[in-house]
Amino acid sequence: MSDTAIQLAEAPDGTLSYAVPLPPESLPAVTPAALLAAWDAARAHAQGGSWGPVRRLLFRTAEGGGTVLLIADRDARSWAEAVDRRAGLATLPGLALCLRLLALVEVMGRSAWMAGLFVVARDGVELHPALLRAACVLPLDSGGRFDAEALRALVSRTLPGARVPA
Repeated sequence: MSDTAIQLAEAPDGTLSYAVPLPPESLPAVTPAALLAAWDAARAHAQGGSWGPVRRLLFRTAEGGGTVLLIADRDARSWAEAVDRRAGLATLPGLALCLRLLALVEVMGRSAWMAGLFVVARDGVELHPALLRAACVLPLDSGGRFDAEALRALVSRTLPGARVPA
């Protein structure tokens, strides 16, 4: 078995547990096309009223300990289920795609400076290419989220002659 294999187990209550052999910060980058396709698939899945199971992610840290992330929110479960069906959460690329998607949605909701960089409409999302590229490559933090300031700095560097407002 590869030392980068994710082990998957199902609890009697239906919770899926993933033992991930590295920390969230070490998950791979994804492509913009994959992230946009995952967004569309997740939105369609949620609109269908399908909610996936609770997912427990146990990441091994560099120090040999562990970090546990729980995907328990109904909407997050639905989005994770859609990405699982599309890319497989028991793979590093699939898990990276899922967590980057959830992290992007979360940071968009808490970072007012992003307001001009995306439009969420009934038929989908439009993301500024600089934001999309940054979300694909910026490492997640230990909690599986994006550092909003690091994201802003990365987006600012890719916009010619522009600064993203505070």
